[in-house]
Amino acid sequence: DAIVLDVKCGRGAFMETLEDARALAQLMVAIGKGADRRITALITNMDQPLGHAVGNALEVQEAIATLHGQGPADFQELVESVAAEMLRLGRPEEFPDGASARAAVTQAIRSGAALTKFKAFVQAQGGDVSMVEHPERLPSAPIQAPLYPEQAGCVSRIDAREVGLTVVALGGGRVKKGDPIDHRVGVVCHAKVGDPVAPDRPFCTVHAADEASAQAAAARLRAAYRFAPVDAAVERPAIVLDRIT
Repeated sequence: DAIVLDVKCGRGAFMETLEDARALAQLMVAIGKGADRRITALITNMDQPLGHAVGNALEVQEAIATLHGQGPADFQELVESVAAEMLRLGRPEEFPDGASARAAVTQAIRSGAALTKFKAFVQAQGGDVSMVEHPERLPSAPIQAPLYPEQAGCVSRIDAREVGLTVVALGGGRVKKGDPIDHRVGVVCHAKVGDPVAPDRPFCTVHAADEASAQAAAARLRAAYRFAPVDAAVERPAIVLDRIT
């Protein structure tokens, strides 16, 4: 009876501008209300990759870490915001406002209840629950190549679309129906917009099946990242941009 939509906005999204994302969200909310459903749309930022991991097994590991309360700040914020909105919308008599719903979500993560529920989902679909308990057993790529900046500074931009297409080129996504997917490959973006970087710390790591694809991915990722001087005032972008009801 209640629906929460996560409408992405930015370079890595179908709707690149906030104006277009709002128009889509308003349309879908209107459709939901027309079907007599309680519905909210959150417009969320996809101008840079969400979290640190891009790729199948890498993202599963990050999702499990987030259910332990150890996820990247932007992904943790998104997960808790969407979950709180679901509680507020679906059980308004118990959670009449956002604060009470958010507190319940935080407690579910801290207590392990959220992770237990995730294990139940995996088991119900015939999955291997031991992978949730030991995510280090998930397949990993044979080549893991860190990329370092040439000088100290901070990240001013990451082209989310280019990072995603890089992972597709590594074999982590399909160009056409029927293409095989290599669940091992991907990219870990250690530094996000607003984060400091230094020549002795990688700003990202390529996870590849072979050296040739790793080198090609490295060139694309260097082009996808933009850096500013150390003293530049680069703000970390908000993750939730708007709420449409």
